[in-house]
Amino acid sequence: MSVQRLKGQCLCGAVKFDATPKQMNMGVCHCSMCRRWSGGAWMAVEAEEVVYENDSHLGVYNSSDWGQRLFCKSCGSTLSWRAKDGSSAVVSAQSFDDPSRFAFSGQIFIDEKPDNYAFANETECLTGEEVVAMFMAGQEAQSHD
Repeated sequence: MSVQRLKGQCLCGAVKFDATPKQMNMGVCHCSMCRRWSGGAWMAVEAEEVVYENDSHLGVYNSSDWGQRLFCKSCGSTLSWRAKDGSSAVVSAQSFDDPSRFAFSGQIFIDEKPDNYAFANETECLTGEEVVAMFMAGQEAQSHD
């Protein structure tokens, strides 16, 4: 399946977007912030670029020193997470018009996943410590470029 620009929107349609996925894969985050923010495990797609059609309804929450969570101010839909420095963005897989296009490929913060659910798919599973180490290595590599 080729990677192309895909459309999506929030529940009420007030915020529409076009996004170019890096790959046609979906990952799941089990960290406590994502679970509280999305109401469950957060299914997301890493994106090269996300362009919002109407950002007047787009809410931005600074959830950490390095990240922001974007949502619809009208209906509350969880839309995306992005690094404050612009180095990365992930979009809610379920906000795309056809989320079935994405293969379920991995899970992160697996060490924070509650014991009351589990996915049957075979995926790569990373702990929070492993994810942070990868993120920090990427930041360090960019600072040397």
